[in-house]
Amino acid sequence: MIRVDQVSRWFGSVVAVSDITFDIGPGITGLLGPNGAGKTTLLRMMTGLADVSDGSVTMFGEPVRDNPALYGRIGVMSEHETVYSFLTGRAFVRLMAEVRGVADPGAAAERAIRQVDLLEAADLKMGTYSRGMRQRMRLAGTLVHDPEVLVLDEPLNGADPRQRAQFQSLLRRLGDEGRTIVLSSHILEEVEQLAETVLLIVNGKLAASGGFRAIRAALDKRPYHVRIVSDAPRKLASAIVMLPSVDAVNVDPDGALVVLSSNVRALQVELPRLARAGAIGLRRIEPLDDSLESVFGYLVGR
Repeated sequence: MIRVDQVSRWFGSVVAVSDITFDIGPGITGLLGPNGAGKTTLLRMMTGLADVSDGSVTMFGEPVRDNPALYGRIGVMSEHETVYSFLTGRAFVRLMAEVRGVADPGAAAERAIRQVDLLEAADLKMGTYSRGMRQRMRLAGTLVHDPEVLVLDEPLNGADPRQRAQFQSLLRRLGDEGRTIVLSSHILEEVEQLAETVLLIVNGKLAASGGFRAIRAALDKRPYHVRIVSDAPRKLASAIVMLPSVDAVNVDPDGALVVLSSNVRALQVELPRLARAGAIGLRRIEPLDDSLESVFGYLVGR
């Protein structure tokens, strides 16, 4: 659906995005990175709102920049909360339909508001909405022309946990419909919970891409931490430290072992054999590096 090919963008001597290449298909793709990493600049180039300094961006095989016919297939929700507080939700979404040139703006607005589950609040002024409700009604305005591609810049910023869960559920439904959704965020757990594919942007560069476990597995220069709970931790520690797949073993105050392993697959095979040979009961084995926070921290620090 979207092709970003060797794209760079600079502002004077400041390089915001540097030589980035990736493809995006249907489903939810997360664009992850700290504030100032270049995510918003990249999204603006992907939607035709900004030109590239070098490289190219295409959508459905067509150039995005200066292509008004293509914009009817894209829905964009910016990071900034651009709503008219004096309008009702229904009036706001209908206005977005009229701006888009939708044939029946009234019917389109009703359909979009129903999609975001806000029909009961549709006749209330948006100035009375909670942050989460405003974001969902803004999404209705983004959906009103039934776009194939949704580009959402930090859509969950400022939402409380309940609002966040509602919005995430809605995005999953939209992704299941076959839409292409690009979601930018600096919050690691948001992307981890929602995105099928993750693009990690660090200092304007693409640091890694793929599923978050695949990204972590690709970073084989850094060993994994594995937590092991057993009924004989010190006996197990003395045996496990001799394995070639183990770099270090520490015993937590609660008796759990934290193993640093450069080859977790080998450890998974060797550990049950060791426990069986020593008559040691294994109660729990869990990786400690399976979150995007671990991956991201490593990428930023290296």
